[in-house]
Amino acid sequence: MKLWHIDSSVLGENSASRKLTAALVAREDAAHPGLAIEYLDLAANPVGHLSPAHIGAMFGHPPTDAATLADIARGQSFIDTLMGADIIVIGVPMYNFGLPTQLKAWADRVLVAGKTFKYGADGVPFGLVPAGKKVYLASTRGGLYGPGSPAAGLEHQESHLIAMLNFIGLTDITIHHADGLAIPGLKDPAIAAALGEIAAPARAEPATIA
Repeated sequence: MKLWHIDSSVLGENSASRKLTAALVAREDAAHPGLAIEYLDLAANPVGHLSPAHIGAMFGHPPTDAATLADIARGQSFIDTLMGADIIVIGVPMYNFGLPTQLKAWADRVLVAGKTFKYGADGVPFGLVPAGKKVYLASTRGGLYGPGSPAAGLEHQESHLIAMLNFIGLTDITIHHADGLAIPGLKDPAIAAALGEIAAPARAEPATIA
């Protein structure tokens, strides 16, 4: 089996989402002897954002500069790794109500028409990523954005990523939350509760789009 571990927080050792992804990977590694783990740190090694050169390459006009060519090849390697992974663990901190830009840049590289999704004759899109993959999201947020909270309408982080993953065929998604990390007195209990949930995975609920 293969696991793809993706971190996106810029906070390094101070990152709560990195603590949760590390716990998830350790749990899966213990549960699956011989598990092959590939690690991607999008903060330390960010992928380039889409540019006119990237779009041109999609339509048969490959760039000539080495840096863009290498970046496009790296984007293809992301698709290859995604297709080959059995388990995907992603650290998803909320930045200004949404995804970190480096994680969105990664998503832009794996949501590619004709490779990870396509449109049917009726115009309805469907995912091309093989079924059977398991996705775990480690979601961390400074405030409280869950259903029923006053700020729920500002949540464009989990819902956005889940929608994109579902779009390409990744539907078996479980989220482990640590919310309220910027609220006095809530950070340590929230992280401890999320780590406890990871240690007892049967308690986690499958993700849905509200």
